[in-house]
Amino acid sequence: QLSGSAFTCPRSTNKRSWLYRILPSVSHKPFESIDQGHVTHNWDEVEPDPNQLRWKPFEIPKVSQKKVDFVSGLHTLCGAGDIRSNNGLAIHIFLCNTSMEDKCFYNSDGDFLIVPQKGKLLIYTEFGKMLVQPNEICVIQRGMRFSIDVFEETRGYILEVYGVHFELPDLGPIGANGLANPRDFLIPVAWYEDRQVPGGYTVINKYQGKLFAAKQNVSPFNVVAWYGNYTPYKYNLENFMVINTVAFDHADPSIFTVLTAKSLRPGVAIADFVIFPPRWGVADKTFRPPYYHRNCMSEFMGLIKGHYEAKSGGFLPGGGSLHSAMTPHGPDADCFEKASKAKLAPERIADGTMAFMFESSLNMAVTKWGLKTSNCLDENYYKCWEPLKSHFTSNSR
Repeated sequence: QLSGSAFTCPRSTNKRSWLYRILPSVSHKPFESIDQGHVTHNWDEVEPDPNQLRWKPFEIPKVSQKKVDFVSGLHTLCGAGDIRSNNGLAIHIFLCNTSMEDKCFYNSDGDFLIVPQKGKLLIYTEFGKMLVQPNEICVIQRGMRFSIDVFEETRGYILEVYGVHFELPDLGPIGANGLANPRDFLIPVAWYEDRQVPGGYTVINKYQGKLFAAKQNVSPFNVVAWYGNYTPYKYNLENFMVINTVAFDHADPSIFTVLTAKSLRPGVAIADFVIFPPRWGVADKTFRPPYYHRNCMSEFMGLIKGHYEAKSGGFLPGGGSLHSAMTPHGPDADCFEKASKAKLAPERIADGTMAFMFESSLNMAVTKWGLKTSNCLDENYYKCWEPLKSHFTSNSR
């Protein structure tokens, strides 16, 4: 049995699956510490930085220079909270160019929400296989073993949450239908391999933010059948049912929430996964783009493809931005000027684009890799707002 919750949780939140294996997963040599690479949960590596931060597309290593698989290509960008007390989150970037060979990974610390941006992922799990392409996401929950094959230089984003699981947000006044519908989430069909690995199969575990490895003689994907409600799953972002304003003002981005990981405070999330898909922009006598904003939440933005509506340049696919708690942000000067002069007629927004946000109630700290080692931080980000000018006249009504 694989348990994703305490045995005594209420039925509505109790998570567990039974796995029928050829050999039990306990059959392995002892775990030993291995090189951490750029994975960390140390949020005190560098001093806090309240500035608006933006990263250029993170560079993928060339396979001709160095082979890097999913695990060795993990880079922690920012995060908050404490792994040992099961409260917090981390945001990682994965940059890889080769498949995991006779190697799997599992996370004892939390759930991974994986957002591929470049290149598709063939993910082998104990429950079966999933093919996850850009504009799709998958969630691999705590404790589930998986291995990833890639087919080219590959890049993406990961939201990791500790101690809680992702779930669909409550719809409230929206009603029974809308946003991400349960029927569109897919889970693997049982698949197995009965394979001996004479050279040793490596099982890598992330435990308390550190990496450990153990050897075993067989493939871990030897599950011939399973049943339960604790599984990996995938979702195509094109299936999202958009709710948008049709009268006035720009609706809060919470109406674009795909999945949420709730905190103990009602209505406040450890993390939300929010998307900004193609949609109609209809509003009368108003400024339509995202409003200028200071927020009690931390907002990490990423771009899978296209051009984000509030940043026509500089914010590129494979890059990102972080606007920390109470740090102001909003449309750049070019976006403001164009939107101020645009005719208020129905128009399509974000066709060919998919931007997303990892939003958290926690104050996230950026790692040394994020601020320095990656060499992708855009030092001129603040300049996109400098051309903004006053249009105020005291006698206008």
